[in-house]
Amino acid sequence: MNPVDAPLYDLRPWEARYGSDIPRQLPQSPHGSLAGLVAAASTRYSSQCAFTCVVGNGMNGSLSFAQVDELSDAFAAYLRLELKVAAGTRVAVQLPNGLAYPVAAFGVFKAGCVLVNTNPLYTPTEMQHQFADSGAEVLVITELFADKVEGLMRSTGLKHVVVASVPELFPAIPRGIVRAVQRYWNRALPPIAVPHQRFMTAIAAGRQQLQAQGGRALVARWWQATGLADTACLQYTGGTTGVSKAARLTHGNLLANVQQILAMGGRFIEPGKECVLTALPLYHIFAFTANLLSFYSVGARNVLIPSPRPVQNLQRAIENTPITWITGVNTLFNALLNEEWFVAFPPRRLKAAIAGGTALHGAVGQRWEQVTGTRIAEGYGLTESSPVVTFNPLGGERRSDSIGIPVPGTEVRLVDDSGQPAALGQPGELLARGPQVMPGYWQQPQETAQVLRDGWLFTGDVAVMDADGFFRIVDRKKDLILVSGFNVYPNEVEDAVAELDAVMEAAVVGVPDARSGEAVRVYVVRRAESLTAEAVLAHCRTRLTDYKIPKSVVFRDELPKSPIGKILRKDLKAEVRSEFGKSTLAGGTADAGRKAA
Repeated sequence: MNPVDAPLYDLRPWEARYGSDIPRQLPQSPHGSLAGLVAAASTRYSSQCAFTCVVGNGMNGSLSFAQVDELSDAFAAYLRLELKVAAGTRVAVQLPNGLAYPVAAFGVFKAGCVLVNTNPLYTPTEMQHQFADSGAEVLVITELFADKVEGLMRSTGLKHVVVASVPELFPAIPRGIVRAVQRYWNRALPPIAVPHQRFMTAIAAGRQQLQAQGGRALVARWWQATGLADTACLQYTGGTTGVSKAARLTHGNLLANVQQILAMGGRFIEPGKECVLTALPLYHIFAFTANLLSFYSVGARNVLIPSPRPVQNLQRAIENTPITWITGVNTLFNALLNEEWFVAFPPRRLKAAIAGGTALHGAVGQRWEQVTGTRIAEGYGLTESSPVVTFNPLGGERRSDSIGIPVPGTEVRLVDDSGQPAALGQPGELLARGPQVMPGYWQQPQETAQVLRDGWLFTGDVAVMDADGFFRIVDRKKDLILVSGFNVYPNEVEDAVAELDAVMEAAVVGVPDARSGEAVRVYVVRRAESLTAEAVLAHCRTRLTDYKIPKSVVFRDELPKSPIGKILRKDLKAEVRSEFGKSTLAGGTADAGRKAA
């Protein structure tokens, strides 16, 4: 049976849970491109604050919607008229959260170019791969890491480099304060050994070009020539195993996902009155679509945190701005709940938090609700789906341990190992189809064929669906642990261990075992040093059947994490392979970088 022929899923039981808040059909975007979205929101909310960047010591700067519109027009003109790049040119933006990021990203869209989001913490080797693979000709990079560029001009297609600082576009401030900010980042600025242009100089050059060549109407003609099928972003997967690939996301993909996110938000989102805390990096697809695009389109104020580590860096932003929404991953919410200042004075205007990127531990969600009086709504998605596939409705019944229901316009199937539709309540690989799903990977037809079949995206995640159409992620297929032939899903064990008050974080992987093939190992970061391995195992015996109980407990001061705070099991697996030998552990080569929200 083809996955399309799945009567159980064709009934779409989840639509009964939409209620009056969520439309059954996907609302059509009124915009023909992302630049159209930016222009419309900028006009409607012109005088309101669009972005506020807050560094850890409380120093901040803001831009209104009108300022963002004008500055991004100028940057678009710099690209097209000063650098003379053509429509479709790839422009890499390698910036932390700050005022320069939305100006640069929106300018790329207005110029009719393609945005290549790049992690600022990438090594030169990772940068070389991404820039060579994407064919990027322009790079906008933070001055903190601009020294990495030397050598890349020869090994990639880069032709132009633009350098921005963290306090870029802050109000005019004395040089002494700028030096203080630099000391705050605890890093001497490295010399930049390649020809480059400063970001504000580029903006000034763009303004001059527009004045000489017909004004800002010229920019509108560029982006009005962009269509829904045109590529907007090359969004690279996390690269947690193997070489990262670029999901080719179109303007239509991203605009559809914006509409889907806003539809799920329903009456809880008040245009022009929201304020979202953005600690997740904007170059990551979760924050890019949810925080940047979706909240910008409804006139929200976006509070940008350049570096959320240590978590105290969020304190001034939370205390001094009227936060109504927070997006994050499990580790961020857990870290906030371990801060006395947050527990004593949580955001007073908070409506809800949105979780993604990795499984939300039930214990964290429950404590968050106790401390803040609001829920964490968990969603699910992948880079390849722009990213949101499912989301928990904000109204009605609260479903813990669930990634929610498919967003409007999205079809979902679960299939077993033989490709047959999984029965109700039984695990199966999650397949998704909808307007937010990418057309394919950039210049990777074989990789595309592996994950896209007849429009269905094979996610590699194992899930179950209940009778109401709510889905629950069991785990990644590749993370499955086989103990004497029985399936053990790490998420379940991690969630049980996280119930202990003395546990800060936990991660589970399989290790070789002579008797059972594999055994469960749990890595634990303790909140209380008095916690023992025996106490962890005793607790697990009250929550888990015998074969799921860890055979070993390893205590660590910290666990390896991705830039968004996702615990990296693959790094722990690499340690296990080194410990036991390279022939151990299955599943070490499959791509694990796709689950993003």
